[in-house]
Amino acid sequence: MPVHNADIAAMFEEIADLLAVKGDNPFRIRAYRTAARTLRGLGSEVAELVKAGEDLTRLPGIGHDLAAKIEEAVRRGSLAKLRELHHELPRGLTALLDLPGLGPKRVKQLQEALGVHTPAQLRRAAEAGRVRALPGFGARTEQRLLAALEAHASRERRFPRYEVRPYAEALAAYLRAGAGVTEVVIAGSYRRACETVGDLDLLAVARDGAAVTQRFADYDEVRRVLARGPTRATVILHSGIQVDLRVVPRTSFGAALHYFTGNKAHNIAVRRLGRRRGLKINEYGVFRGERRIAGRTEAEVYRSVGLPYIVPELRENRGEIEAAAAGRLPRLVERADLRGDLHCHTVASDGRDSLRAMAEAARAAGLDYLAITEHSRRLTVAHGLDADRLLRHAEAIDRLNEELEGITLLKGVEVDILENGELDLPDAVLARLDLVIGAIHSAFTLPRARQTSRVLRALDHPHFTLLAHPSARLLGKRAPCDLDMERVIRAARERGCYLELNAQPERLDLDDVHARMAKAEGVLVSIDSDAHAAGQFANLDAGVAQARRAWLEPADVLNTRALRDLRPLLRRTL
Repeated sequence: MPVHNADIAAMFEEIADLLAVKGDNPFRIRAYRTAARTLRGLGSEVAELVKAGEDLTRLPGIGHDLAAKIEEAVRRGSLAKLRELHHELPRGLTALLDLPGLGPKRVKQLQEALGVHTPAQLRRAAEAGRVRALPGFGARTEQRLLAALEAHASRERRFPRYEVRPYAEALAAYLRAGAGVTEVVIAGSYRRACETVGDLDLLAVARDGAAVTQRFADYDEVRRVLARGPTRATVILHSGIQVDLRVVPRTSFGAALHYFTGNKAHNIAVRRLGRRRGLKINEYGVFRGERRIAGRTEAEVYRSVGLPYIVPELRENRGEIEAAAAGRLPRLVERADLRGDLHCHTVASDGRDSLRAMAEAARAAGLDYLAITEHSRRLTVAHGLDADRLLRHAEAIDRLNEELEGITLLKGVEVDILENGELDLPDAVLARLDLVIGAIHSAFTLPRARQTSRVLRALDHPHFTLLAHPSARLLGKRAPCDLDMERVIRAARERGCYLELNAQPERLDLDDVHARMAKAEGVLVSIDSDAHAAGQFANLDAGVAQARRAWLEPADVLNTRALRDLRPLLRRTL
């Protein structure tokens, strides 16, 4: 069975979590986490490198031991080290680690103090009021854990889109290689670029539908076939993702693609327009009576109801039908519109490549400028820079700029917003930079009023430029901070600051709702890679997709400006 980068990264992250619960060597734990980040950031499958006999120790953060484990995972599909930890530690710890607000340290504390090893045991302890008595927990944390347990038990399982992507693209490529297959498209929420995906919908055009569904069922990564017929099939992959396949004739492809892309509310609105014209619209086509009049393409479906084509990212029934009818659909931002990137890291803090390597990778990615924004001193786990180190780093950036061609580096910092709203570095240092981006990296669970006040105070700082990953969420791992985003966005407008749409796929923060709110308030959004390695400028694609869901046009995005136009906007905030 093929093993993807995401599979091995998940194994390494689970090993790191379980080692942390054991209280193992922190350097070993960090090594596994670094390796997981490296794997997730690779532009190609590590399995192909293993197959080609490449030296894996040339990858950032991968030593001989981890290289051997990667090879083991690729060849066996599992890791002996992970099996050993599962045998050694109580069952259920992994499920506890999946709960928002419970990291390895807290799980270890629950285990040692209360004998809690499973979600069920945690629920009983919390309901009995025993969790709140532990140092660092309290009544509010206890109630949040109970709410998280309830949500975890009842929620539909959803996967972050970035985790699903390698499985979806590999399966689609496999089906395209089948005899007589002329088209395979991944539809559903994946095609609409939603942050998370419940299951995958694949649509194919082929001469022999039964042969395609048989090929689908025979795929190496299929764990279980739930149903299979001549034109449709449903399977569960070993990753746990459910995939539905439909094979349709060419004459119905556009109608079926529209239907299976969704969302449901958008489709209902289009069908309602069709009924007003005496038409019936379904997955088979557009019909007037018994005669099919359209359906080969999605554009035909929209034309039949008097609308121009609407891109998948907008199909959420949030005004796109009315905008299309009035000729007011936005010209959405595209990756080619981005002229620069205002957030990245090098080996000077927690990045994995040098200043020069990051500059050259940004230039190769088609960017004209790149802001170097190392972490500040408070974030010790990321080797944050104090004032002296930051100023020396700024001097190194100036020296490198004298040598570089085709790319300009900007001097910046990702400074911690402290719990009281102050910034982690002195004004005299911040004033010497081209931009200052502020971020929350601690105290994620402050009550709404305090968290909002904290951010508002930071925005008022005279050297504040850009609010990085504003909600501080990690998809599926950490809930967003409880912020009054409407107040934050309006304060950014009044202060003349900007908001980031952080394109790290596990963040995608701002979300599409708040990014659209920023657009409405006239606050520019910066789509940034937050790259920690030279290969991670590809993150920008995910950020652009999120921005398109938010209706952002090039003029709404800060870093679509040429550098000569950007500099005055940055100076305005310093």
